[in-house]
Amino acid sequence: MVTVDDVRSICLSLPGVTERLSWKQPAWFARTLMARMWDEDTLTVKTTEREALAALQPDLFYWTPHHDRSPLLLLARMELLPPDELTELLQESYRLAGRLPPTV
Repeated sequence: MVTVDDVRSICLSLPGVTERLSWKQPAWFARTLMARMWDEDTLTVKTTEREALAALQPDLFYWTPHHDRSPLLLLARMELLPPDELTELLQESYRLAGRLPPTV
């Protein structure tokens, strides 16, 4: 199980990422929001694969009606999230937040 400290460590290891509160939860920003704690057990990230991830692993990935207008945002239940997948998700979210060039 990953923790908020794992998320923080990965996020802050990326160039230019800062941490501040968003809706009273820890959040990490590159040029824009990169990741945010939705609650103490759930992480919000950006991904272009939201539908696919939620369809393949609905116990792990989901979104709420609140996120319908933001099609890149995905929620992940941290207790089910493997550490290697956390790193991958945060790197993609970092890229989408505007710090890395798109991959080809």
